[in-house]
Amino acid sequence: MIFPSKLPHVGTTIFTVMSALARQHGAVNLAQGFPDFDPDPRLSERCVAALAAGRHQYAPMTGLPELRLALATAMREDFGIDYDADSEVTITAGATQALFSALGCLLHTGDECLIFEPAYDSYGPAILMNGAVPVPVTMKAPDFRWDWDAAAAKITYRTRAIVVNSPHNPTGSCFTEADLIALESLAEKHGLWVISDEVYAGIVHDGRRHFSCGSREVLRSRSFVCMSFGKTFHCTGWKVGACLAPAALSAEFRKAHQFTTFSVNTPAQAALADLCALREARRHGDFFEQRRDLLISSLAGSGLRPLRPCQGSYFQLFDYSALSDENDLDFAIRLTRERGVASIPLSPFSAAPDPAQRLIRLCFAKKPETLLAAAERLVSEPG
Repeated sequence: MIFPSKLPHVGTTIFTVMSALARQHGAVNLAQGFPDFDPDPRLSERCVAALAAGRHQYAPMTGLPELRLALATAMREDFGIDYDADSEVTITAGATQALFSALGCLLHTGDECLIFEPAYDSYGPAILMNGAVPVPVTMKAPDFRWDWDAAAAKITYRTRAIVVNSPHNPTGSCFTEADLIALESLAEKHGLWVISDEVYAGIVHDGRRHFSCGSREVLRSRSFVCMSFGKTFHCTGWKVGACLAPAALSAEFRKAHQFTTFSVNTPAQAALADLCALREARRHGDFFEQRRDLLISSLAGSGLRPLRPCQGSYFQLFDYSALSDENDLDFAIRLTRERGVASIPLSPFSAAPDPAQRLIRLCFAKKPETLLAAAERLVSEPG
């Protein structure tokens, strides 16, 4: 019997493929986006304390009150945005679940949802799983900026929502205030709902500020802002995120959330609440900026050319055209096997990638010694 797949063209993610290849060949893994260093020790201490205090049972469906309050306070202190902790903040099992539930409560069969490509690989499948159609809008190299006119041209009577992501994975681009104004105008004119992936909000570089979709009144009223404690506090395996949205939108979001995960890991929430309340513990731009600069400088003799220093997130794009004319997947596989460094090719982030593009993504959320070890393998002569 043939099982009728809802995702017939979706296979194993490129992150899983490249990380498995890295393990197979003993490669330095700069592919998957996770730190290779421990989080703040206070986080583990507080998690152990929560366990010792008997916090083993279900948290409230919306999340522990202290974590929702800490996040609402952080949004106000860091970005000048007011969300009500009780009615507008929901704790989720990571940002991916927040995104899926936001799309799930919005989309109906036959709806269209705009996504900007290259796009994080969960957006398209989440839209398809909810019976809707992802409509790609291309971000063009080398700048990879959001083309709002191109987005407007893709809107039809079926278009219900738009997914945006800043700081952007995989390109490292960041919204400007002009981008927010353009998005707000587009959403208001066409009655669009906005799902904003802001998991790297605390990781922006070179003195930039993060422009959140919650920071403008009209845009905020139409937006689901998805966040990640795992990215902010270097604990991606804890899988704790959040969705912030106006009360009416949050009420609908919570209907989807309660039947997806219902509630999230209690001791992890308790620990994160303590750290989230500390302003110095949630700001990491300079920390990662130093690692970005180390990676770029240490690869100066490798033949890999940084497209431009990434503006936000902890990913850097490199052009490898001086080394090979292979497609990016073949090059990334060969780089892992022959040079012992795992990367992520850019093409899997697009439904119809540019065949002439020669770009890979390297993650610099690593110890300096890890980055230097990777650079040594890439700069040295092969063999």
